[in-house]
Amino acid sequence: MAMKDTLDFAFSKASALPEPAREKIARELLDRIEVLSRLRAAIDLGLSELDAGLGRPLDIETLIEKARAEHAKG
Repeated sequence: MAMKDTLDFAFSKASALPEPAREKIARELLDRIEVLSRLRAAIDLGLSELDAGLGRPLDIETLIEKARAEHAKG
């Protein structure tokens, strides 16, 4: 099934649901689209910076330590 067909099928199935369920699905979909749009913008910015020669070497061990420290705060 093509992506457009899948999306149309999902919309048709959702349209048969009660209004509160449709509203919840719509809000969740819009939130997801917003997150993906922000991610795409961040990726595009990063690629532009790399293309402009603004990249620098990455110390993967430091990155991992920082990520672990941030997520351990929870």
